[in-house]
Amino acid sequence: MRVFVTGGTGLIGSTVVAELLGNGHTVLALARSDASAQAVEAAGAEPLRGSLTDLDVLRAGAAQADGVIHLAFSNDFSSPEALARAVSEESAAIAALGETLVGSDRPFVTVSGTPAAPGRASTETDPVPTDGPVGGRGVAVTAALDLASRGVRTAAVRLPRTVHNEGAGGFAGMLTGIARQSGVSGYPGDGTQRWPAVHALDAAVLFRLALEAAPAGTSWHAVADEGDAVRDIAAVIGRRLGVPVESVPEETYGPLGPVFANDQPSSSAHTRQTLGWQPKHPSLLEDLENIGS
Repeated sequence: MRVFVTGGTGLIGSTVVAELLGNGHTVLALARSDASAQAVEAAGAEPLRGSLTDLDVLRAGAAQADGVIHLAFSNDFSSPEALARAVSEESAAIAALGETLVGSDRPFVTVSGTPAAPGRASTETDPVPTDGPVGGRGVAVTAALDLASRGVRTAAVRLPRTVHNEGAGGFAGMLTGIARQSGVSGYPGDGTQRWPAVHALDAAVLFRLALEAAPAGTSWHAVADEGDAVRDIAAVIGRRLGVPVESVPEETYGPLGPVFANDQPSSSAHTRQTLGWQPKHPSLLEDLENIGS
């Protein structure tokens, strides 16, 4: 299968591209810079120059592919305005890609986050939020899934709060970055809130499985660790960096503060049973031991 991938040079996307190439697919990857294009070519894929806001380029990429995996997101969480702009850009991109595939029965795999379910681990049948700081992503992904009724084999892979590789990535990676800058490994509230996690190499396998076999209009959870307490995550980071571990104000995390403060464990039991996905790589707490001081 020839697969058009957006976000193919990021921490997650680079593993997805490698997983696809290693399993007999070819990849056309969006590349917004010369450096990205070189990275795509070095990985063994073909670059398509353009950014997430170049909707005509996105349409052209989708039109010449047998399937699409959308992973690109600006990840600018510096202010509410920046986050809103990132969500708006992604929503337009998802709509453009989806409309290009209408009536083709080709697969279109999008990405969102695992939802929170008060008092329990969320499951694949729980709806993603459509309000709050990143609610627009939920709206866009829900619209994409609705394209199943218009001849697109849509699927959503829901990623947990931390997708990690060699101690880097995700919300835990953001905690590490803040700890390096501030000299304190912090956590919001009492730190008992739980975050799910997955190794990027395991997540990549699920993206491939969803592309190859997921029924139209379905959602899947790329969750290996159902939920680690944030203070346990912060404790490993603090030990590795040699800094104190303590509670910090929710405002420390900017527009993501309310998300960081939530208890949001998540299950992948249905995903594992139905698609045969089995995570094999280190857990988050194990992988954080790779953080260098």
